[in-house]
Amino acid sequence: MASYSVEERGCSNSLDYRIYFKNDQGEYISPFHDIPINGDPGKDVFNMVVEIPRWTNAKMEIATKDPLNPIKQDVKKGKLRYVANVFPHKGYIWNYGAIPQTWEDPAHKDENTGCCGDNDPIDVCEIGSKVCSRGEIIQVKVLGTLALIDEGETDWKIIAINIEDPDAAKFNNIDDVRRIKPGYLEATVDWFRKYKVPDGKPENQFAFNGEFKDRDFAIDVIKSTHKFWKALVTKKTDGGEICCTNTTLADSSFCCSQTSAASTVTS
Repeated sequence: MASYSVEERGCSNSLDYRIYFKNDQGEYISPFHDIPINGDPGKDVFNMVVEIPRWTNAKMEIATKDPLNPIKQDVKKGKLRYVANVFPHKGYIWNYGAIPQTWEDPAHKDENTGCCGDNDPIDVCEIGSKVCSRGEIIQVKVLGTLALIDEGETDWKIIAINIEDPDAAKFNNIDDVRRIKPGYLEATVDWFRKYKVPDGKPENQFAFNGEFKDRDFAIDVIKSTHKFWKALVTKKTDGGEICCTNTTLADSSFCCSQTSAASTVTS
């Protein structure tokens, strides 16, 4: 497994806070584009970039439109975003992050949900016992997925567990979560349904009536978003303002709009 490090800039809980990523050669890389999708080639184990540790409230995310795509705190109307504590939950109830080299294409209408993608890497809810750190790269075993419809966009939520979790061998599909962690999936649906309500927005909706789909279905969804990502970085589709500047992908130091100028970063 490749090793990665992070470099924090600015103060946390501030508009200028960033987490940049480096490879084992000390080169700056993009967590969106340069970290491989697979954590163990040949197996259905995926890398996960942890954006938000469990129990925390700051809404951190990979900055898809910034050069090198650091993690930063989301901002709305000039203010840093935090999720509310919606009773009985405290912050995010899983380690939350994304699978690199995936992209939910906003121009593609999903045949299962009837909605287009949300223009981000695919999200992961990691259910293991460890509270991870921002910017940590872990390998996860996929168990299933939930199809959130967030303000009219498809926003898949992959349910997974860290392969290094002491109980990882006990989890192989979504039914194992129901059996070993009773109530966790129901709490997950409740969380995603209500987390925007304190901001004055309506409850979110779900495809499949809020039912979780199994491991094989989830892996197929991940693979499809990987294909969309490949089209993005090879300029076969228009990514608008998404930035694909990175150090390790050949011929990809550009922003993903077919009409935008090249973007470069100096460290």
